[in-house]
Amino acid sequence: MKLHVLPAGLIQTNAYLLTLPERGEALLIDAPAAVWPQVERALHADGCKLTAVWLTHGHWDHIQGVNQVVSITGVPVSGHPDDRLLFEDTPGVFKQRNVDVSLQPPGVEHMEPIRIDHWFSDGEAGEILGQPYQVRHVPGHCPGNVLFHFPKLDAAFVGDAIFAGSVGRTDLPGGFWEVLAESIRTQIYSLPEQTTLYPGHGSSTTVGNEMKGNPFIRLA
Repeated sequence: MKLHVLPAGLIQTNAYLLTLPERGEALLIDAPAAVWPQVERALHADGCKLTAVWLTHGHWDHIQGVNQVVSITGVPVSGHPDDRLLFEDTPGVFKQRNVDVSLQPPGVEHMEPIRIDHWFSDGEAGEILGQPYQVRHVPGHCPGNVLFHFPKLDAAFVGDAIFAGSVGRTDLPGGFWEVLAESIRTQIYSLPEQTTLYPGHGSSTTVGNEMKGNPFIRLA
């Protein structure tokens, strides 16, 4: 198994490409704008074909490149149903009290709806690229943020729920601090302490490091 960290888009959002050269298969987690050239190069270098796109959540910077990837590869896309409006209705717009609230910054072009082929459920488990995985729902940053835990790899891809020394913002529509804090305590800090956390922005960290040193939510 190889892991490619591919920052892309206006605010350098991390996409993660997992490849398994011996099988010729690959998985893409999140797809910021203009990430495809990096994905294509990595796929070619590892002799792999993309088999799926998994989305940690529906914020514009994580999904802007999805339609380009799908138009080229035809792979299925998966996300959590609590972000359905952000994916399929008007990406980048959140309906709050029947008022459309834009989540996109000035200068970001209009985004076309994204088709979700499979809706994740909390606790969903299976195997991909020969590795077992579990999906955990970690709302608070937005309603549909999920993480993907690969226990044999000691890895979890967490979207914008938590960062190295920080946590996801909760001041956007659909964000709630109390919900995020509970998600981190119950869904992230319950993972083995050696688990490497791969966030949507910035560098990786570990569960143990954040439990002991995260200034926002600390357990130890």
